[in-house]
Amino acid sequence: MKKRSIYQQFSTRLIVATSIFTIVISFMFYGFTKATVYEEIMDDLIEKAKIINKASLKTVTSNERLKLILEDDITVDLVIINQSNTEPIFHQFNKNKNHYIELYYPFDLSSNSFFKITKNLNKTDEMLHKIFSNVFILGAGGLIMIILYALAVSKSLLHPILNITHKLSNMNEKSLTKLELEKLPTEFHPLATSINNLTKKIENYVKYQKELFIGAAHELKTPLAVMKLKSEVALLKKRDPEKYQETLQLFINEINGMDKMITSILEIGRQEGAQFEKPVQINIVPFIEGKINNYKLLANENKVNLVFKTEVAEFTTIIQPTLLTQILQNFVQNAIKFTPENKNIVVDISVEDEYVIIKVIDEGLGINETIDLFAPFIRNGDKQGAGLGLFLVKSAAESLGGEVSLRNRRDNKAGAVATLKLHTNPTCKLKLNQ
Repeated sequence: MKKRSIYQQFSTRLIVATSIFTIVISFMFYGFTKATVYEEIMDDLIEKAKIINKASLKTVTSNERLKLILEDDITVDLVIINQSNTEPIFHQFNKNKNHYIELYYPFDLSSNSFFKITKNLNKTDEMLHKIFSNVFILGAGGLIMIILYALAVSKSLLHPILNITHKLSNMNEKSLTKLELEKLPTEFHPLATSINNLTKKIENYVKYQKELFIGAAHELKTPLAVMKLKSEVALLKKRDPEKYQETLQLFINEINGMDKMITSILEIGRQEGAQFEKPVQINIVPFIEGKINNYKLLANENKVNLVFKTEVAEFTTIIQPTLLTQILQNFVQNAIKFTPENKNIVVDISVEDEYVIIKVIDEGLGINETIDLFAPFIRNGDKQGAGLGLFLVKSAAESLGGEVSLRNRRDNKAGAVATLKLHTNPTCKLKLNQ
């Protein structure tokens, strides 16, 4: 398949279109000029015929009367033809390499006599030929100007693309700079904004990946150091079997912790695979309600009341269900983990502006809002965990094109609010409860 160049396509189309336009205009101008000149000649011949006719009516027609028109390229004769037409008749012909136009003007219809006025058009044709030559030269010059202008315009339109390409080619994971919108034409702002959003996502991804690697190394190194130190202490001298059992139990606990850590890291890999899941069209409201009914079993085990509320009857959109499930599951599990017994957790679906808002509201102790809990290996409170759950949530939300946040409640009650914002669009079907 041949490579297609926007620059070449635009230049070619502009040159062809303007060339055709110039040629058509040139021929129209020449045709109009020629028609106007011939029309003036015909009108002039009729006026001359009227003068001769008027003079002939006052006296006897003679050759002297017919010579009233003293022009070298015009001859006047009185002829008799079998023609009953009362209107002037024009006729063009070529003779001996000369071009003529004849006018037959009625004089005496009773005798079928007409004035025949013949005009040589050679000079007129020469003038028209010069006009055509001048138009052709101007048209050729115009075509050259058009080609140069088309190439200049094409290059000027290509400059923003070349600038964007140059910027992108110089980017790497260590240098992700934004495109400056004020230096680009307005038509390129949507493209530049999309690229800036993409580079921002890449920057965040690289940042979190680095934090993940550093955090994973730290989280795995600490228990290994503890196990090594305990082993060295145990080998210093003989000890009671109970001490060895205590040390081995410590090893088991540390190994279990590392196993959870590795499982969480593997979960990140599985989630990245889920990001390539084929989006499907689903009604999110019954989908979430079904998930909440499943989570109620876990809530009941922890003696927590899980409630589902919605002001949205239907929100049908195209989405990746696995990623949505991961977000919802993490929010609910965290809420159950940090909510005391006999307290409530509310999962609420509402609409704000152009967003469908999914909130998980608990009655726990709240969070420290000064900490970025969506960063890897960040834990809230003294609960056990790898600290990767919310990191996975943020990654999943970005893949869905949504936004997640976590804050304390603002209604003077203890607890936290985990929020997922999903953008609506014209293809969505949104219906509120009556």
